[in-house]
Amino acid sequence: MKTFTPKSDDLTHDWYVVDATDVVLGRLATQVATLLRGKNKPTFAPHADSGNHVIVINAGKVALTGNKLGKELYSHSGRPGGLRRDTYAKLLTTNPERIITSAVRGMLPKNRLASVQMGRLHVFEGSEHPHTPQKPTIFEITQVSQQAK
Repeated sequence: MKTFTPKSDDLTHDWYVVDATDVVLGRLATQVATLLRGKNKPTFAPHADSGNHVIVINAGKVALTGNKLGKELYSHSGRPGGLRRDTYAKLLTTNPERIITSAVRGMLPKNRLASVQMGRLHVFEGSEHPHTPQKPTIFEITQVSQQAK
């Protein structure tokens, strides 16, 4: 069996819109990470950049299960004393884009290709986005939070 290597003509970067309203954070992150890597395409290869652009709208309406509102999200600037920690409850009101971005980053591989794929993630708090000229297709996540019903 030979390893499939896509040519540069095979690599296309499609645009998708994902609505995060009442979708559990983990389910949203796995679907977005799959789209960013391009695993939904038949020409997928782990070493090739066949990923898509993903626009996540309504990031402020994402559902958090369990006791995640009290959980903290850490980041470090790399400078002495640069540790920053914020609770998910605070981030949900002030910066919900950071919650989704960190969840998706954790589900991508830890290599140089992941930073390129993270550059194709566009997260917006509201329902408006400036990427309408690219004509993105809507990607529907059918499983919504049971708590939101």
